[in-house]
Amino acid sequence: MVEYSKQNRHIGSILIGDRNFYRRVLLVAVPIMIQNGITNFVSMLDNIMVGQIGTEPMSGVAIVNQFMFVFFICLIGATAGAGIMGAQYYGSGNNDGVRNAFRFKLLSCLAITAVCMIVLMNFGDSLISAFLHEGEGGGDLAETLKYGEEYMKVMYIGMIPFALTQVYSSTLRETGQTVVPMAAGISAVCVNLFFNYVLIFGKFGAPALGVVGAAIATTISRFVELTLVAGWTHKNVVKNPFIAGVYSSMKIPKNVSSKIFKVGTPLLINEVLWALGVSVLAQCYSVRGLDVVAAVNISNTLSNVFNVVFISMGNATGIIIGQILGAGDLKRARDEDTKLIAFSVFCCVITGMLMFSLASLFPQIYNTSEAVRALATSFIRIVGLCMPIYGFVNAAYFTLRSGGKTVITFLFDSGFMWVFAIPIVFCLSRFTALPIVPIYLISQLTDFVKCIIGFVLVKSGSWLHNMAVEEEEPA
Repeated sequence: MVEYSKQNRHIGSILIGDRNFYRRVLLVAVPIMIQNGITNFVSMLDNIMVGQIGTEPMSGVAIVNQFMFVFFICLIGATAGAGIMGAQYYGSGNNDGVRNAFRFKLLSCLAITAVCMIVLMNFGDSLISAFLHEGEGGGDLAETLKYGEEYMKVMYIGMIPFALTQVYSSTLRETGQTVVPMAAGISAVCVNLFFNYVLIFGKFGAPALGVVGAAIATTISRFVELTLVAGWTHKNVVKNPFIAGVYSSMKIPKNVSSKIFKVGTPLLINEVLWALGVSVLAQCYSVRGLDVVAAVNISNTLSNVFNVVFISMGNATGIIIGQILGAGDLKRARDEDTKLIAFSVFCCVITGMLMFSLASLFPQIYNTSEAVRALATSFIRIVGLCMPIYGFVNAAYFTLRSGGKTVITFLFDSGFMWVFAIPIVFCLSRFTALPIVPIYLISQLTDFVKCIIGFVLVKSGSWLHNMAVEEEEPA
């Protein structure tokens, strides 16, 4: 019994940190969590407002937002490699390195935005149509396409300010300034919520614009957020020394750009393929009819609010471990990473329970059929049960990424999705009569295999690598 007690205390010391550890983690994670949480909460209210118009408008907006999600993930991929280097440069006190990482992000995000806008402008209608299929529940596919087209034509305008905001906000987080992006995000979503109410339903004398009003509100909020975060950054040069002279030249030292390319290219490819993979999975579900599209949208709307827990913990893991690695303390990096992963899983157990308890209540808010509500309830329960799995996988992913093992993360993340998850769901949705709920469950449980792979990779310690030790070339 004594030996068993000692063993438990030893396991506890490995998985559980002290008060100072959790204080440091929460100082990084909570502002990100609040910003993302409020953003997703207001997006949920936005979705609910559109959902009051009917199933077709809600589905059309949901399909376009799937494309915007791919765009957003592409931006994450474009900033990821520079972000890893930026966090490590900051940890080593190298402001020039952070500045060059910022420039790299800026050029990459503008290029990504241009490509995505060209694709959506030329092929948007065809992409929307790929998600429209007849099902048992019926639904007007032509109306859904019309609403999607109307919504997308306005959303183009907000893509550039959104991309620039990601450049500023991500750099501020990597340099320890997590509160400002949070405050800017909160302000933007409040603006979004207000204009949603006014323009969707035609309040205070404004015309009722429906889905177009929702798109206008979102676009206005993009400009507000960029103004706040960029304005504060340039106004507070002492707190943000990297911003001094950042636009005086776009030249990036060759050894810095080569490092970022080496680290970032697999991440960019990974994020793009992962986002496309998520869209392919959504398209596989849509084969079973418009009811499924609507139900998945309702489930994703609630899931996105709860997902901020493991997403924020993953981002915190990447930032904290990246800074420790940049300072050269590899032993501490391993120790704190174990505790961060354990804490992420614990938080996801709690959020998964909360989500499961809301599964039957949340779909009742929407103006849609009982069949859609029943499907959405099942999907929400599945996501709630799988939440601890997502927490572990995401923390493992950011651990591997923080040390620059981006080829491994590519294989671990999008490689796994395209080789394992997508073929399974594709075949089940098209070549079997299996109902959509079991198909959705199998799709989510494929991440359990990633848990096993992630555990092995993290335990190996191959990610314990300081990439900020070499000196930069003169610019």
